[in-house]
Amino acid sequence: MEYEQIQNEIIKFRNDRGWEKYHNLKDLALSLNLEASEVLEVFQWKDESKQLSSKEQRHLEDELADTLIYAFYMCEKLNVNPYEIIRNKMDENQGRKWKFD
Repeated sequence: MEYEQIQNEIIKFRNDRGWEKYHNLKDLALSLNLEASEVLEVFQWKDESKQLSSKEQRHLEDELADTLIYAFYMCEKLNVNPYEIIRNKMDENQGRKWKFD
């Protein structure tokens, strides 16, 4: 599925429910952060050496999807393509150096 198709679907979903009035950048940023924190719940109190169960993986996928949807809503408000801004950031990172020691 292409970005434009997904974007159109989530915007239609939002608008069909009348949620667009709540979708300003501040509230979308808060929602994005809340959904991202739900990603952490999958790992809370879990031994890092153990694999996720199929139920846990499905839960993680759902929370990642929610997080991405809010990020896409923000991209729509900013009128930017997320793939382009990722590409720009990756290009910028190519010239950066990190110290890990």
